[in-house]
Amino acid sequence: MTHTLLVEGGAAGLRLDVFLVQQLKLSRAKAKALLEEDKVRVDGRRATKGLSLTLGQRIEVTVQEDVPLAQDTAMELTVLHEDADLLFVDKPAGIPCHPLKSGEVRTVASALVARYPEVREAAEEPREGGLCHRLDIETSGVLLAARSREVWAKVREAFGKRDIDKVYWAVVTGPVPDEGEIELALVQRGSKVAPSDDAAGARPAHSLFRALSRSKDATLVEMRIITGVMHQVRAHLAAIGAPIVGDALYGGRPMKGLDRFFLHARSVGLSHPRTKTRLHVMSELPPALTRVLQELELSPPTGR
Repeated sequence: MTHTLLVEGGAAGLRLDVFLVQQLKLSRAKAKALLEEDKVRVDGRRATKGLSLTLGQRIEVTVQEDVPLAQDTAMELTVLHEDADLLFVDKPAGIPCHPLKSGEVRTVASALVARYPEVREAAEEPREGGLCHRLDIETSGVLLAARSREVWAKVREAFGKRDIDKVYWAVVTGPVPDEGEIELALVQRGSKVAPSDDAAGARPAHSLFRALSRSKDATLVEMRIITGVMHQVRAHLAAIGAPIVGDALYGGRPMKGLDRFFLHARSVGLSHPRTKTRLHVMSELPPALTRVLQELELSPPTGR
C-alpha cells in the first residue's frame, strides 16, 4: 500500500523519519527500514532519514501489508544454538528467510514459528518470525532470531551500531590479494546493487577480506562485513574483479554440478543482549560446498 503525505503547518522543519513515525504511527526502526529499502520518496526522489522537511513537499511511502505467517511443521530446522533469548539456525540454500505471500511455507520463519511459537510476536513484522537479519535465498549458513520483542530490538540496535561480527566464506575467481579492505557505497539497480559514491540513495558498505586457500584458478575467501547492505559480499567481490563462483547475476563463473553460488554465512558473533557474555556461533559448510572445495583443490582452515 502506498501512502501519500503532504508536509503542512507544524510539520515543516521535522526530520523525515520523525515525520513518518508521527504520520503513519510507525516505530523508529520501521521508519528507518523503509528509508533504507527505498520505500520512501520525497517529491519523487529518494531521501535520507535526516532530511529536514519543507512546507508543501509531497511524500510517498510504500508499506507492505502484513503477511500472515503460516506454520511449517514439515520443514526440518537445524538449530545451532538456543537459549531463553536467542536462536541460531543453519539456513540451507534454496530456502527463503520469510514468506512474501499469505500461506507460504518452506521458509525459515515458518519453520521457526512452528517450533518456537513465541517468535511470531518478536519482530516488528510478523512474517519475519523473529529473524534479526536476512540471507539471500541461495546463501546458506548462520541466521539469528530473537524470542521476544525486547531482545529483537536490542539485537537490531547492535546490528545498527555494527557491534555484530558477521563472517562469510566465498569461492571466487580472478586475482585476489592476500588480504584487503573494500569501502564502496552501493545503490540498488533493479535486482542487483552496484558501486556508486554519488548516486542518490547509495548506502555506505565496508568489507574486510583475506584469502584462506588458493588453487590454480580459484580462491577461498573469508569476508567480514562491517555494514549490512543487500548483496554486499557479492557486489564487493565482483567490484574488485573476483566474482563468486556460480553467481551469474554478478558475473560469476558457472560450475558443473553446483546449482547455487558459493557463499556461506560462516559465523555470527555478538555480546548476548541479556548476559553480555560474548557468543560466537559457527556453521559448517554443507556437503555440496565441501565437494566444490575438493574439486577445486582448496583446503579450508580447521577450527575457525
